[in-house]
Amino acid sequence: MLAEWVERLLSYASGALDAIRADESFPAFMQWAHSEGVNYSGGDEALAVALAPVLWSQTPLVRLDFARESLAPPGRNEPCWCDSGRKYKQCCDKVQLPAIPDHLMWMLSLREFKGEQLKAALASGLAPAQALLEAGLISAESGNRGRAQQIMEALFDTSDWSRLPEQAEPGFELLLDLYQERGFTRKKALLLDEVLERGPAFLRGVALEHQCLLHLDSDDLGSARAAFIRAQQTLPDSPTLAYIEAMLLLHEGQPEEAQDRARFWWRRLSKQKDIEPGQLEFLADLAENPRATLAEQMVNSDESLSDSLAALQALFEVIEHPPRLALETQEDGSLLFRQNAEQAVTLGLWEAVFPARIEEEAALALDIDPWDVQDPNEWLQQLCASPEWLDVPAVCQGLILALASRFGSLPWMSDTFFVPLAQRFDRWLDQIEQAGGLLRWEDGDNAQLLRCGLGLVIGMERGERERSRQLAERLLKLDEEDSLGLRELVLDQLLREGRNDEAVTLAEHDIERRAVDEEMPLLGILMGQVLALYRLGRDKDAEQALEIVREANSHLISLLVAEHPRPVSLAVEAPEPGTRGEAWQYRTLMRDQWKRSEGALAWLAKHR
Repeated sequence: MLAEWVERLLSYASGALDAIRADESFPAFMQWAHSEGVNYSGGDEALAVALAPVLWSQTPLVRLDFARESLAPPGRNEPCWCDSGRKYKQCCDKVQLPAIPDHLMWMLSLREFKGEQLKAALASGLAPAQALLEAGLISAESGNRGRAQQIMEALFDTSDWSRLPEQAEPGFELLLDLYQERGFTRKKALLLDEVLERGPAFLRGVALEHQCLLHLDSDDLGSARAAFIRAQQTLPDSPTLAYIEAMLLLHEGQPEEAQDRARFWWRRLSKQKDIEPGQLEFLADLAENPRATLAEQMVNSDESLSDSLAALQALFEVIEHPPRLALETQEDGSLLFRQNAEQAVTLGLWEAVFPARIEEEAALALDIDPWDVQDPNEWLQQLCASPEWLDVPAVCQGLILALASRFGSLPWMSDTFFVPLAQRFDRWLDQIEQAGGLLRWEDGDNAQLLRCGLGLVIGMERGERERSRQLAERLLKLDEEDSLGLRELVLDQLLREGRNDEAVTLAEHDIERRAVDEEMPLLGILMGQVLALYRLGRDKDAEQALEIVREANSHLISLLVAEHPRPVSLAVEAPEPGTRGEAWQYRTLMRDQWKRSEGALAWLAKHR
């Protein structure tokens, strides 16, 4: 009965709103109720007439700048407000109306308003919070994401948090997700900061969870850890924390600890009676295998891509080894790879469906994002239907760069996409090493192979660090000029593995090589040398190395030792040498290593 009443009410209210908008006149609206309202009320004329004054009183009127023209119900012996000529007690008062939400007509109006009229309605500040919440959620569900964002921004206008209903959490989550998917990163960060500083208590835990994820997306593991601890204190029994901690520990390179903590969360939360079965099943899977569970969730997170990504994953499990490369040995002993005619034809077929092109002057870049410009299912499905395309290095480099741009920062995606491709690339690399000789970037189509290797190094850097470093070291032996910038990455991995002697040797070799060419070494190389020397107890050598760091970047030491420095917004391009942006980038990537080295930050603070 209730469902039937709700359906009838919504049908009538929608028709009533159209009638009101015709001229926003109550007498004209009542004429509609008497003559046409019965068509929207399931044939019940008394209901149609009795509902009309109630809904009129709720409706925002454009002519009144979205204020309502509320009518006071008449006394029982007064003339009925439906203009029937009878007393109220003998007319509409006899109709039994179930409870009608007092925000219903505002909610329907927000779904109807467009353009400037919607802007004006939201700017009026008169829309009830519940109407904003429901209209925003409905807009998102119907695919109108822009309208949903507009409405939700009005709901979470930070000038008055007190009007928020306690059921607003789904709307808050929706707005954060909209900001994320539509690229409004700064808006998302500002909203989170505002909620944490002045927002209601029931939103702060959710805000902390999202802030932790935001820091993870930007590789700021220290801030992510701090946000996680605060979220744990605010929402100690939130199932989302299990998911976040597993991601955080995997980012920190602690897969065993991630599994141990996932098991802890499962044991703890499985005792709660109010946890949903789906959440409990996810926690059990997370406890069994955090990386595989997070990878499966990632593959299925975008419904429009899930089937194609799953098909690609299945292809990688069965695809055979690639054919041998046609390599030439040049007069100086270096190696040359040239794409043959058959490979060129295959590349043409790939480029007919793959929208992005390689930036030839860059080590690792596509000219556009292949996941955004058109339906990625087209090129993913075509690739899965033509697995022989992956025998062509030029196709592989495009696919690897595309996967690295979307999944390269996620450690749990290494096994899914990058390790299988690395296993195939190893066959080519084995052949190159057996042939002997260098593989110079600028010769022939060598860059295709080197880009494949670099993309795989980046893709496995978080989840398969040792394998990533080993691949980088093999590539460095083939490319002594380090066209790919791999030495800094290898140095970082050596430091994370505690191989400090090797880190010092690699850093010194790079610094000496650049000195010959009168180049300033990379900041990461310089600071990697300092950290490795400090760990080895070679304090005087570390102090001397630190002098060069001061010359290279005067901002770095102060930023690195500060607990809560003012963040620096980084552009898409790499920050300029010597700038605060370069110092912030190093802090973001490597402060965790300094913090884990006992006394290192205190030693650094004494020498700033």
